[in-house]
Amino acid sequence: MDQHEHLLKPGTLWPTLLERTAHARDRKAIFTIPTTPEVIEQSGVAFQVRVITALAKKEEARAAQLNANPFLPYDPDLFVAEISPTHVALLNKFNVVDHHLLIVTRAFEDQEALLTREDCAALLICLNEIDGLGFYNAGPAAGASQRHKHLQLIPLPASPKPRLPIEPLLRSIQVAGAIGTAPGLPFLHACAPMDLEWLDPRKAGASSLLTCYHSLLRAVGLSVEAPSAPYNLLVTRQWLLLVPRSEEYFEGISINALGFAGALLVKDAAQLALLRKHGPMTALQRVALPQGS
Repeated sequence: MDQHEHLLKPGTLWPTLLERTAHARDRKAIFTIPTTPEVIEQSGVAFQVRVITALAKKEEARAAQLNANPFLPYDPDLFVAEISPTHVALLNKFNVVDHHLLIVTRAFEDQEALLTREDCAALLICLNEIDGLGFYNAGPAAGASQRHKHLQLIPLPASPKPRLPIEPLLRSIQVAGAIGTAPGLPFLHACAPMDLEWLDPRKAGASSLLTCYHSLLRAVGLSVEAPSAPYNLLVTRQWLLLVPRSEEYFEGISINALGFAGALLVKDAAQLALLRKHGPMTALQRVALPQGS
């Protein structure tokens, strides 16, 4: 049987994700890390901070991911769908948010590698099916805990309010040509509006998204020929944001792409107190690069 015979049919990813999540829970194949929510406001952003209440499981998960490749082979109980001939969708085994989807290359590619047209196509297929936040942690210093290349997608709530804490700052994007910046973000970054036509499977959206991604890389001084530095890429149906990274940790707090969406995860009350003292935007500034660099 052709392994690509059962590629995802349009309009089926969300119901399939719900079904496969229920299956994985029944099989005890996924573990939702218990957290308590907090809000810290700084620079016009109401940052969502989750405090882990079962740290041992989180550390166990990170150690397991660092010591093995959970995607080759992947656990069949975590399988969601065949996205394309090059990518599959899997459940995130250790999740904080429900229905956290991983978009994984079938063959091994390095997590520090540049995104390809095939990566962009797989992401667009998923974004067309699920209105969410797609993101890529390019390398360990960008918060990646697994070397096998994977993008991620988290569904967003259907709400008229800002669905991501950072969105109020992205409403004031100043665009020069196709690429712009958000004046409220005090670190090196580049952003761009998303063209909804790219989501149309009848259009050549993957090539357009790849071109935009390359433009974002160039705007912050990164190479489009080979991996040159760690960064986080965030993609929604409305916008794209790329942030180069200087390091993974702020005062022991690991920050990945979700941090730049305004969502942070801390281990305990001591780390929460650190964030309250310094401010989440200050933490992001410290793990990014200075403006103008």
